[in-house]
Amino acid sequence: MERGFKYRIYPNESQRDQIARTLGCCRFVYNRALDVKKSAYAKTGKTVSWAELSRMLPAWKRDPDTSWLAQVDSMALQQSIRDLDRAYKNFFRRVREGGKPGFPKFKSRRHARQSYRTNGGKILDRNHIALPKLGNVRAKVSRPLQGRFMSVTVSLDAAGRYFATFLCTDVPSKDTTATDREVGIDLGVETLATLSDGTKIENPRHLKKYERKLAREQRRLSRRKGARRGEKPSGRYMKQRKRISRIHAKIADARTDALHKVTTMLADENQVLCMEDLNAKGMMKNHHLAKAVTDASFGEFAQLLEYKCAERGRSLVKIGRFYPSSKTCSTCGHRLDALPLSVRSWDCPACGAHHDRDVNAARNILTEGKRILSNTEGTAGHTGTVAAITA
Repeated sequence: MERGFKYRIYPNESQRDQIARTLGCCRFVYNRALDVKKSAYAKTGKTVSWAELSRMLPAWKRDPDTSWLAQVDSMALQQSIRDLDRAYKNFFRRVREGGKPGFPKFKSRRHARQSYRTNGGKILDRNHIALPKLGNVRAKVSRPLQGRFMSVTVSLDAAGRYFATFLCTDVPSKDTTATDREVGIDLGVETLATLSDGTKIENPRHLKKYERKLAREQRRLSRRKGARRGEKPSGRYMKQRKRISRIHAKIADARTDALHKVTTMLADENQVLCMEDLNAKGMMKNHHLAKAVTDASFGEFAQLLEYKCAERGRSLVKIGRFYPSSKTCSTCGHRLDALPLSVRSWDCPACGAHHDRDVNAARNILTEGKRILSNTEGTAGHTGTVAAITA
């Protein structure tokens, strides 16, 4: 397994200047390499490989006009060219798969998040890490690294916070005790997750707590010089934009913390976990649900649960999104023709059983997941594999 270990860092003034310089140089190299590739293709119909671009980099450093490239970490500049090569490969892969292409674009200095990646770096102690060209940087090391170190990414977010993310591979699995517990999970807006045993995990609605404050600060931003299109942003505009970014960061941190706690609890306590493969993007097209779906963050919930099941040796089964879990009676199997979203509980016309809509759906998801798991080779409940199956 590959895992990223993210730490908050607190660089001093000279280190912040060096980070800013490195970000600018990496952005310049990426944009210049993209321009070289586009120009070469327009003239000859052939592209320029990343190896050829890498061989151009020393000449760019010797050029008097761009000699400042030599002041930053050379590996970070090489990684920028690799990032461009990966962007091209992803573009052609999406074209082959019939998805949205997304051709590589030039990077902007005004992008909310800036980052660069390098191959050096190590943890010194609980309060310091070492990074190339930066030396010892004050940090908050919350946990030790595991596995084999690959690379480190230094990032600056929109709220002005600095982070160092260490990528490690061959991370060992967690030593967890096998259990015979199985659970079905029904995700929702009113209740974040309803389990097949009747437990309901409430949706914290982190965005709603800060909505009024966020609206007030955004109104202030709209009155600053630079809010209109084509107008040069003033210093007060940039300060106000960072103030809004801090609020968004606080909301995102609270949401991620809550999702980590819920998914860790589910992965620790259950051997087999079954959930729906929800179409979150499609749900967000409904303007009545878009804000609530975004706040609940179903995609991040599924992503966290998937990797935690993998590292604990649990089995995760994803049920097809068109499976009628809410309309089917979990007692006798009778299926209703229609069940509006406004109906939160109903009585089965066949057997008379009374159902809570979400609990009934979670039970049906568990039943369907166990059926898929038993019929699929190599995904037995206690093999330690993740079964991401769409019915």
